[in-house]
Amino acid sequence: MIETIASAALAVGEALNIRKKRIKNGTGRTRLSLVTGTHGDELEGQYLTYLVGSYLEKHIDMLDGIIDIYPALNPMGIDSITRGIPMFDLDMNRVFPGSKDGTMTEVICNSIVEDILGSDMCVDIHSSNIFLKEIPQIRISVPTAEALIPYAEMMNVDLIWVHESATVLESTLAHTLNSRGTKTLVVEMGVGMRITKEYCYQLFDGVLNLMKNLGMWKGDVNGIHKPLLSVNRNVGFVNSDAAGIFVPCVNFGDTVRKGEHIGDVVDPLSSQIVENVNAVSDGIIFTLREYPVVYGGSLLARILETSEGEEVL
Repeated sequence: MIETIASAALAVGEALNIRKKRIKNGTGRTRLSLVTGTHGDELEGQYLTYLVGSYLEKHIDMLDGIIDIYPALNPMGIDSITRGIPMFDLDMNRVFPGSKDGTMTEVICNSIVEDILGSDMCVDIHSSNIFLKEIPQIRISVPTAEALIPYAEMMNVDLIWVHESATVLESTLAHTLNSRGTKTLVVEMGVGMRITKEYCYQLFDGVLNLMKNLGMWKGDVNGIHKPLLSVNRNVGFVNSDAAGIFVPCVNFGDTVRKGEHIGDVVDPLSSQIVENVNAVSDGIIFTLREYPVVYGGSLLARILETSEGEEVL
């Protein structure tokens, strides 16, 4: 069943419609919400929700509960390949929980929150931006870590990153839902404006496993690997000192040592290497620059401190 959960009038007789798809079977009342498309340049979740929805419809007899799929919270952003809401230059994930009596965007955000509330679990799926590529990970703020880590470990991601909460997080969908009693996991994976199919398949297995553990999936689940858990670990940020083209010589999940060569910044005009990029700490690379043009200060990589013999992939 497809229904419109929020609508607003636009110019020349058009309308902004936010829709969800509900897949329901059996007598179970457990409800899982899959949310994506908050940022118009994040497309990994589009393919993941397609995989989940199409698979459940083909194996509906294995479902005992309710799945709500919200594939595009920001449809105008997706249509125009814009991260925020077009015309307003507004990051939708800085507007929640919204308001019943506010601007168009605030009213839309309020309607989204009200519709998702009551879910037993929500998975908020994001990609990285066009500049950085991320291994599949779940990010959790410290105040919600105790409640959410057990569920995050079911999701077949490579990393669970528990980080200090910041003021800006209070205006995100995940913070709003968690603060109102709906447990919400934030997934980050891949790169903006692209679909990394292997990551989507990996998270697909994680969603089924989560459903299995919630008691709403009676089918088989592929093997789930244990993620690396980052709580109070140091994260090394590798930033460029020079402008040019960044050419890495490492990949995601690689273990590096402090001072190890991980790439170069080259200048096409002078045909020179203008910077040898080295690891700032021992650990595992879990973020790597995807868009090669860099300037002084551009983030090139993140390195997660690990214990001896610990691996992500």
